[in-house]
Amino acid sequence: MSQTIVPDTFVLPLIPEALTNSGDRSEYLVMHFWDRFDFADIKLIERPEITEQAFVDYINILNYVPGETAAESLIYTLNKAEADRAMYHHFVSLFEKYFYDPNSPFRDEAYYLPVLRKVIQSPLLTDELLSRYSFQLEMSMKNRVGQRAVDFTYTLASGQSHTLHSLNSEFTLLLFSNPGCSTCEAVTAHLDNSKSLNAALQMNSPTRTMLTILTIYPDDDPEEWLAHLPLMPERWVHGYDKTLEITNKKLYDIKAIPTLYLLDKNKNVILKDTSIEAVESFFSVSH
Repeated sequence: MSQTIVPDTFVLPLIPEALTNSGDRSEYLVMHFWDRFDFADIKLIERPEITEQAFVDYINILNYVPGETAAESLIYTLNKAEADRAMYHHFVSLFEKYFYDPNSPFRDEAYYLPVLRKVIQSPLLTDELLSRYSFQLEMSMKNRVGQRAVDFTYTLASGQSHTLHSLNSEFTLLLFSNPGCSTCEAVTAHLDNSKSLNAALQMNSPTRTMLTILTIYPDDDPEEWLAHLPLMPERWVHGYDKTLEITNKKLYDIKAIPTLYLLDKNKNVILKDTSIEAVESFFSVSH
């Protein structure tokens, strides 16, 4: 079906009437979403009510198609944006803003990975941007869902050191946090008062640990960390990175503090860089 580009606005593609199945219609829409958008019109970069709003609408419908189709659509979108260097930069920045920024409600590593793999091969980006997105790809590939989390050593207030992998627990909720961080305090309070997490903690016994909540201070002021410990929940395990290996070796992609990971008994990642709501939902539904 021929799709006519409509200037100075965004218009959805016309879905063929022969497609009556909702799945087929969704896949067609995802693959042809930008067919009527003029990627060569750089004035549209300065029109967020058109371009950015269309982008948000687009990424919202990706969840209605299989992952392979979504990835194919993302690459197709980037190919279309190559019509103009400035437009390409704009779309890459939108992908970063919505899929990678820690404050984005649309943050999604599975969608961002095919974008990163594509853009690091682009001749339209500067060396600085290529380096930026290559680093993001490197970090995004670490501790992916289903992979075993990278091991590290943490030190308790007593001076004893242990490794993450040596923790004997059905589930480990790993929380990277800092003392004096207001968001960390809010997240800590929420988790401490969570009915689903407390229910899991109450299942801990001398012979079986259902859930361990392990907080890790990854920075370089252990005295400040020690001074703050009395304010932390007593039933949790609190450690700090004495050798700063997490930061120096970039073992984890900590985009912002606090950062949450949920691990299974083998320390495989269940939820990566996740939200309180996702953690609570996991324990409410599954356990």
